[in-house]
Amino acid sequence: MSASLASIAQLRLYPVKALDPVAVNEATFLASGALTGDRRFAIVDSTGNFVNGKRNAKIHSLRSHFELATGVLSLYAQGPEPVEAFHLEQEVDHLEAWLSSYFGFPVQIVQNLEMGFPDDTISPGPTIVSTATLELVASWFPDLTVEEVRRRFRANIEIAGVPAFWEDHLFAKANETVLFQLGAVQLMGVNPCQRCVVVTRNSQTGAVYPNFQKNFVAKRQETLPDWTERSRFNHFFRLAVNTRVAASECGKAIRIGDEINIYADDR
Repeated sequence: MSASLASIAQLRLYPVKALDPVAVNEATFLASGALTGDRRFAIVDSTGNFVNGKRNAKIHSLRSHFELATGVLSLYAQGPEPVEAFHLEQEVDHLEAWLSSYFGFPVQIVQNLEMGFPDDTISPGPTIVSTATLELVASWFPDLTVEEVRRRFRANIEIAGVPAFWEDHLFAKANETVLFQLGAVQLMGVNPCQRCVVVTRNSQTGAVYPNFQKNFVAKRQETLPDWTERSRFNHFFRLAVNTRVAASECGKAIRIGDEINIYADDR
């Protein structure tokens, strides 16, 4: 199936896992299939567990800005605290001390140059969602903006020019993948992404939205398109698509405006 109207509207990297994204115009692929620089760094506690929204709601109140060109991470806790800036290679000790003070327990910064730290290490490619999907989900919750939904679901690639849940074309039955072309890069769509408690919380404060999961599940089931492979939904708390990318695509780039074409698929 050709999807000539489907194209990349937004690209985001998350240089430090669980912190704020960086919007980019293009991104390249590592041999692992991950986007270069995405989730390259992570915050871990003394036992090696990630310090993220799943385990520590305090991370929602931590704002960050990362300069890809310089490697400088700026941080501030929402409130009167001043912005602090740290070079992630040269000042990691100072950064760890600042974060340890903020969280109230010792933390370290770790990095992985080969894959980063994706939630799905079997399918570490970029996650994909459509703008229309985010807009529809926002309409389910009167108090949420589209931007807030975007921040909660943290996809790498946002697709324009298509209806809500168009990205569900990018997965098939279990143990099957959907091959598609995104600009000059071939990707494989794998499965609808299982969501966690993070999306039920305000992305800026950590406050829980009442009955978010219950209402989301009901609406996702109710609005599931005919083209969606229903067998992949053992539950309906799923949104966006996980992908894999072959090592042959290493070094290739995707860009804002790149179109999508799905191969060997008539859906």
